[in-house]
Amino acid sequence: MNNLRFILKGIVTIILFFLFQLKIYSQTSQDSTISRDYEGALGIPVVNDIYEKIHTKNDEHIPYYYLREADVMWKKRIWRILDLKEKMNLPLYYPTDPIEDRISLIDLILYCVDKENLEVYDAALDDEFKVPMTYKQIREEVFGAVDEEYEVEDVETGIISMRIIKGELHSEEVKQYMLKEVWFFDNQRSIMDVRIIGLCPIRIYSREDNLGMEEEQKQKVCWVYFPSLRHILSRIEVFNPYNTVDNRSFDDIFMKRRFSSFICQEANVYDNRFIGSYKIGIDIMYESEKIKDFIFKTEHDLWEF
Repeated sequence: MNNLRFILKGIVTIILFFLFQLKIYSQTSQDSTISRDYEGALGIPVVNDIYEKIHTKNDEHIPYYYLREADVMWKKRIWRILDLKEKMNLPLYYPTDPIEDRISLIDLILYCVDKENLEVYDAALDDEFKVPMTYKQIREEVFGAVDEEYEVEDVETGIISMRIIKGELHSEEVKQYMLKEVWFFDNQRSIMDVRIIGLCPIRIYSREDNLGMEEEQKQKVCWVYFPSLRHILSRIEVFNPYNTVDNRSFDDIFMKRRFSSFICQEANVYDNRFIGSYKIGIDIMYESEKIKDFIFKTEHDLWEF
């Protein structure tokens, strides 16, 4: 009799346990599917997808491994240009206006400077991250988006008041990026590796010269210290045209080298001069490939067979 009572009690406990787990699962499934950020007309949360995206929003960037000075037996600092007109780099340029959960890289940087207190540096002076810039300086001095004050008359009362009209910032004019990076050979791990130090958006726009002809102008926007931006880049998705479920982050693109670029400058004794200052035409690309080939051969020569 006692054994039967013990068995029945165990069966009831198991049934209650499964019912409790089923209730938790249904609540979790509902919470993960419905976003609470937006409320519909009937008070029903609205999400512009079949599920709420939480993976990338809560993602953390993988920190750099610790690197000792004694383990670096060779290094070289180079600068490269990343052209957003190339197909592989289009996810960094589009959308030109933020849509849904997508934003371009330059709009993300400007937002972080304005709202997240991201510190950026004046690119007109140097690339050594010495002189900080403000969001207002970027708007007015770089993009020419100056706020102007106008007199506006009220139609009903006739009272004249001053109204500030904000200048329009054309972020879509940023069509290139300059990367400052260091290639080095890690003796501890026996590999050639690279770390991006800085990121500089480049604005390309047209302006009329004295003869009324349009000429292309280039202007560096600012320098961003790349390690200080990684924790934000890792949480913003970049569009994947082949599978939108497998969207990668901005940090993935840079850390996994999923971009197309060419070398425009290397550290040298001549004030780190650009390749374009001593080469012209197709010779610039040949010199760029020569520097890349030198890095490849250096890694090969450091091995002993």
